Amino acid sequence: MKDERLNDEHVNDERVNDEREQAPTQQDPARRAWSATAPAGGVAGAAALAPAVSTVLAALAAGAERRGGPVPAGTPEELAADVGRALAADGDDPLRELTALLAYGSADPADPACAAHLHCPPLAVAVAADLAVSALNPSLDSWDQAPAATELETLLLRELAALVGYPGGAAGVVTSGGTESNLMGLMLARDQVLGRVSGRPVQLGGVPAGGPRPRIFASAAAHFSVRRSAALLGLGEDAVVSVPVDRNLRMDPDALAGALRACAGRGELPVAVVATAGTTDTGAIDPLERCAALAAEHGAWLHVDAAYGGGALLSDRLAPLVAGIELADSVSLDWHKLGWQPVAAGVFLVRREETYESLARRAAYLNPADDEEAGYPSLLGRSLRTTRRADAFKIAVTLRALGRAGLGRLVDACHDLARAGAAAVRAHPRLELHADPVLTAFLFRYVPADPAAADLVNARLRRRLLRAGRAVVGRTELPGDGPGRVRLKLTLLNPHTTADQVERLLHAVAAAGQAEEDAL
Repeated sequence: MKDERLNDEHVNDERVNDEREQAPTQQDPARRAWSATAPAGGVAGAAALAPAVSTVLAALAAGAERRGGPVPAGTPEELAADVGRALAADGDDPLRELTALLAYGSADPADPACAAHLHCPPLAVAVAADLAVSALNPSLDSWDQAPAATELETLLLRELAALVGYPGGAAGVVTSGGTESNLMGLMLARDQVLGRVSGRPVQLGGVPAGGPRPRIFASAAAHFSVRRSAALLGLGEDAVVSVPVDRNLRMDPDALAGALRACAGRGELPVAVVATAGTTDTGAIDPLERCAALAAEHGAWLHVDAAYGGGALLSDRLAPLVAGIELADSVSLDWHKLGWQPVAAGVFLVRREETYESLARRAAYLNPADDEEAGYPSLLGRSLRTTRRADAFKIAVTLRALGRAGLGRLVDACHDLARAGAAAVRAHPRLELHADPVLTAFLFRYVPADPAAADLVNARLRRRLLRAGRAVVGRTELPGDGPGRVRLKLTLLNPHTTADQVERLLHAVAAAGQAEEDAL
């Protein structure tokens, strides 16, 4: 048997050497078609991948240099024409040409003037780790497609559950982001609470007809995916009760208490309270401990959407802001926000593993019972997806490379930037700050001479900056009705940006506002 194994290895070595000798070079267009069909995995995969990666890196640099700023200058129609021409062209090296176009035509979150959204510049170490996953292509729907990745995700989630403050017995899954995580949290809330009241599994019979009307409570500033999830789960968007917020867009706990009492008085069923830890506009964090107490009092599931604010758990300075998150029945985290990961890197956690029961599924070709009994674990019953990428790997590599303390320093640097930016707004005679930043974002606006023109000018100045390729600034609207609600937003997720660069960005905003005001 040993001799046979040695002979097999000798044959394989010869095959690998042959493949390496045949590996094409970038300078050989005639053989490039062969390289396009070479697999990225296997022993010879790295050799086949290396020239392609070199091409991509050079094209990324060329595209960024051509762009020369945070976003390509021009109109959407002009960029669409560029893309159409590139796709129709019969070039020598489509990988190089299209990558350069993508880099030119992207909003670059690494640029200090690209600060509109929860859109982070991923760390190089995380991107490199992501390349390894792309090359190996493990799929987490069965152990035999992802042996190491299955165990790695399990251990990573155990570590993240401890970071949240969950006791032993927690469980979870890596998701595509907060939207999927919020859907899962509300699905389990529906199954647990409605199942308990009706006495039968909701996942089998559906939402009971004729029973008390299910209700979900979320703040007026909660993510739109809460309503979308209610629709997908058969509860309907109208099942979501919008709870008033204060000026900082933080849920009013007294209003939540009153809404829950009114719900019970009408004979309705409180299914879930969704507390937000880090709203997309201001980073506001709802009173988590009070929300937990009220949910428990009314027998409702508490889901905490910490897709943004979960990054505070990495910082000794900011972690106290999310005190009470450990009381939630489920939690959503996104490490492609304040975790500097390439999309996607969402995490969904539940306090008690047994609440996952309604998601359990058996597929004979993926997780037969006798395989699991023999020690081959399956994560199929943890996710809404079947084929699932090993996105846990890049998170694990980053945590090992930087540790909580290293990532916490990045969080603190962005928090410092936001505070410096808010101070610069306060000091500018034509800019008005809405509220001090909680995390790394803040709202403000340009104040024209005519207050009636404020919404129009602020909306237009943002598009002026985009057309010029000078800045990507966010835009939102405060809750309520009528004019005067439009606000601009900076979301600062680049820890390498300086306070001076943020101040220059704000001066560019003011100059664009003056130009729009003059054009009226």
